Amino acid sequence: MNKIIALVDDDRNILTSVSMALENEGFKVDTYLDGESAYIGMSRNPPNLAIIDLKMPKMTGEELLEKIRKKSSIPVILLTSKDEEVDELLGLKLGADDYVKKSGGFSTKVLIERVKVQLRKLEPKQSQSKNVISVGKLTLDTEQLECEWAGKVLPDKLTTTEFKIVLELAKRPGVVKERAFLMSVAYRQDDDVEDRTIDSHIKRIRKKFKKIDANFSAIETRYGSGYRWNIN
Repeated sequence: MNKIIALVDDDRNILTSVSMALENEGFKVDTYLDGESAYIGMSRNPPNLAIIDLKMPKMTGEELLEKIRKKSSIPVILLTSKDEEVDELLGLKLGADDYVKKSGGFSTKVLIERVKVQLRKLEPKQSQSKNVISVGKLTLDTEQLECEWAGKVLPDKLTTTEFKIVLELAKRPGVVKERAFLMSVAYRQDDDVEDRTIDSHIKRIRKKFKKIDANFSAIETRYGSGYRWNIN
């Protein structure tokens, strides 16, 4: 079944060009010229994703986004013609997932790629199995750099360096990885980093896991050697 995209913009040229491009990618597109008609139409025919212009008559994009978020968690991408960051930041605070500026050379191709990224996040994990590694209670999405423990997303997301360390340890549970080796994985291009820096990273990683599991003990310290991942 084709994904439905709601496209809301008072610029008919944008509606025409973007809807044609989306349809060429296999999407079904519902177009609206203002926020008010969009809200009514989206309530009757819920889309999988919405692209909303911020500045519109009758109901602004921000007002429409607020109303959508009271009823739905669908991905929303904002379009803005302003150069300032104020509107984008406000939109993200209200619950937008991404934004694309129409000024400075608006790219339909970029917008479509942003749409695909957001829709991929909605795909069931089994369809992303080649990117997902599961070890005991741990689940790592190597494409999105997302980490779950016992089915729960970490409240504090792992940094890229922390994610690399956890991934390297979890790939071979029970095998001790020396500090120097872990640092070479985390900092491939930096020869000046001391291997003891890994201790600070491990401390922060444990703290993040313990926010959802006070008994977290999967990372074991092997004094004089390094660390290893244990399956509880």
